[in-house]
Amino acid sequence: MAGKDYYGVLGVSKNASQEEIKIAFRKLAHQHHPDKGGDPEKFKEASEAYQVLSNEQKRKQYDQFGSNFNNMGGGGFDFSGFQNGGFSGANMDFDDLGDLFGGIGDMFGFSSGRSRSSRAVKGENIEAILPLDFMEAIFGVEKEILVDKNIKCEKCNGVGAEAGSKVEKCKTCKGTGRVFKVQRTIFGAMQSEAICPDCNGEGQTYSKKCSKCQGHGFYKGQEKLKVKIPAGINEGESIRLAGKGHFNYKNAPAGDLILRIRVTPSPDFKRINYDIYSKAKINIKQAILGDKVKINTVHGEVVLKIPEGTQSGTTFKIKGKGVPKLRGVGSGDHFVEVSVFIPKGLSKKDKKNLEEIKL
Repeated sequence: MAGKDYYGVLGVSKNASQEEIKIAFRKLAHQHHPDKGGDPEKFKEASEAYQVLSNEQKRKQYDQFGSNFNNMGGGGFDFSGFQNGGFSGANMDFDDLGDLFGGIGDMFGFSSGRSRSSRAVKGENIEAILPLDFMEAIFGVEKEILVDKNIKCEKCNGVGAEAGSKVEKCKTCKGTGRVFKVQRTIFGAMQSEAICPDCNGEGQTYSKKCSKCQGHGFYKGQEKLKVKIPAGINEGESIRLAGKGHFNYKNAPAGDLILRIRVTPSPDFKRINYDIYSKAKINIKQAILGDKVKINTVHGEVVLKIPEGTQSGTTFKIKGKGVPKLRGVGSGDHFVEVSVFIPKGLSKKDKKNLEEIKL
């Protein structure tokens, strides 16, 4: 990759700090990782750029010699170390990068100094649409919903074993809770570790499976939940109920339930953030002489004073008659636009009276 713009590859400036370079590489690694359907060539380019720019000495050489960096002994990204699942040639600090797709260190067959102890895998989240009426979203409501999900088996308490069954060492992982697998990557076949699928990382199995859940620790069913919708929530916002998603296995935490809010529009009101907008009609006499008119708001009927000489299209603000603020104190305002009604088919007497008015 002689002549390659490493800064451009990572999308950072030449004055970027090491932390900025590391963040940029993490983002590109997640985006282009081959195991996630990414572009292998772009992943390779990003890895090469990071290997150079993350090393102060190599970075200085690259900044000095530019496109001649490789010819000056700076050395591009050394792929020779990736042999048979090993890792020796590149000087990238994977331990400092943290986990990428379950641990980039695992992908190359080393642990980056971290513990390889099995971890309980959290259950999957559930996402669903929760429809609300216009007024329900404004003032809040309690809803009762049914959720299709994996429910923790109460008979075996999520273990998957029948009561009194014999505990045995898992034959698949030989009690380690981990299994080795081979992954195909741009560097060739790589050996990595994963949680054992037969014992879910426990390292042990049971001689007799639970008769209710067939050893899974959960069964598919419905759970009835009461959900309190806060006042002021709006279209597109969401409510997260921790632990109300799918149950996975034994001591693993259940996933979350995420409810996306869908609000039915109102024929009378329009909402923008915490403010409400509506329209009202007044007659010519009210516009000319002024009057007090009744206006419907989400809080009920209020009286609005129309000053004399009001023009059609004038907007009035009714303070505090909007939507209660979801994460604050008070409410938004109500804005009402008035239009002057022009009557048709006036009598001769009415026309004469109008003609006598000096405007």
